[in-house]
Amino acid sequence: MSPDQPQKIRVRIEGRELTLSNLDKVLYPEHGFTKGEVIDYYTRVAPVLLPHLADRPATRIRYPDGTGDGAFYEKNAPSHTPEWVRTVRLPTPRSTRGASETDFIVIDDLPTLGWCANLAALELHVPQWRVGPRGGVREPDLMVFDLDPGEPATIVDACEVGLMLRDLLDADGLASYPKTSGKKGLHLYVPVEETGRTSDYARKAAERLEREHPDQVLSQMAKRLRKGKVFVDWSQNNPAKTTVAPYSLRAGAIPTVSAPVTWAEVETCREPGDLRFDADEMLTRVDEHGDLLAPLLTERQKLP
Repeated sequence: MSPDQPQKIRVRIEGRELTLSNLDKVLYPEHGFTKGEVIDYYTRVAPVLLPHLADRPATRIRYPDGTGDGAFYEKNAPSHTPEWVRTVRLPTPRSTRGASETDFIVIDDLPTLGWCANLAALELHVPQWRVGPRGGVREPDLMVFDLDPGEPATIVDACEVGLMLRDLLDADGLASYPKTSGKKGLHLYVPVEETGRTSDYARKAAERLEREHPDQVLSQMAKRLRKGKVFVDWSQNNPAKTTVAPYSLRAGAIPTVSAPVTWAEVETCREPGDLRFDADEMLTRVDEHGDLLAPLLTERQKLP
């Protein structure tokens, strides 16, 4: 094979044939993390990742030339999508492509996950609702808060606010489960009975927290107000929005992961590096802890 020709290998995964290409291509230039390592990570983390992707239409952020170059969001299934990849047609009234409907990919199995990773889909984002077995959108079964610190605040400050929010939710009888955003923030998830009230509840909870802690917490989206505070982004519960999936890679200088963490780790976070985990560290954590977000898959709580 000529050095100028793309490297390709054929593999079979769970009975599906995939062609993997350019495995030596570096996708994280500052770290040297290659596409082959991306595929290996997603293959190994799949047992805990796939349940959180199941039945949720996936938005992929692709970096075909690595994180040091351009990226693009991909909601639609591209024309070369294998016939065995599950797709669902959903309304997209606000599409920038002018399409009223879009065929989304649902990453339900390891072959589909591997196929996405081979397309350099480093980040996987999903909504808080699922699609039904015959299509159609169900009500949200998750509520999420995205705690986003405004400089010079860091994830350490987000952890402080996360503990305040945990207590507020506890008072309403709601258990919550944290994960890092994989960048500078913290996410809190609340598994709920399917309901259309998550956005309203989340907004009111964020506003209440802001009233109680005005020097630390912000519930408004205006970026000019965020300096030194933690924005409790409740808008992630809008059905049109998505949040990075647990265990998804993030695009940055190193292959960090949106990592489930324990409340004990949130309580003892003193430096941003305390809650920063890369792909290798994430695999070690899964071996040690299993899926810390497993309750999201089975627990259903009623909003007060």
